[in-house]
Amino acid sequence: MSKHIEKPGFSPPTDRVLGRERYTATLAALVTTIVLTICTVIAVTVVSVGIARADAGTIIDNEGSLFAIALVLGLAFVLMGGLSALTLPGHRSRKP
Repeated sequence: MSKHIEKPGFSPPTDRVLGRERYTATLAALVTTIVLTICTVIAVTVVSVGIARADAGTIIDNEGSLFAIALVLGLAFVLMGGLSALTLPGHRSRKP
């Protein structure tokens, strides 16, 4: 059987004195943060260029029903995500 992992991620173990592991964990977290930032900037740029090149007038004029279906599906996905978040084990509802 595998051991239970207390703190997943880049955090070093807390039960012993750290040497080089602290530097490695910090470097891994820094590289991950930088790469995620760069990827987010690239994704935002690509979506912005796509929106700028899109001609929404022809979509709404000719395909109104398809646009409405897309909006309803988007709302359904948002509601399913919210419902999933509410049913997580750590969620506690506030009682007045």
